[in-house]
Amino acid sequence: MEIKLKALKFEAGEQLAAFVEKKVSRLARFCEGLSEEVEVALEDHLKQGKSAKIQLHIPGEELIIEREADTFENAITEAVDAMKEKLTRVKERKFEN
Repeated sequence: MEIKLKALKFEAGEQLAAFVEKKVSRLARFCEGLSEEVEVALEDHLKQGKSAKIQLHIPGEELIIEREADTFENAITEAVDAMKEKLTRVKERKFEN
């Protein structure tokens, strides 16, 4: 799985990129048929905090999760956890049909 990292309004360091890679790559375990490309956008809001947006494609659906937190690491962790839940629900829904 290729993870495209977009840092908006700031320069992402190597440690942050490695953290994103480690966390987001775990999503592949939750659903077969994930797209080869996952897009992660990080944005630094001056007053509201940091935001992380994860966008991926599974056959028939485009899944997008966005979370805000005080740090990028917390925002990424929250977004990945929410995406895991969403992937699980989608997977269960497909098996019901």
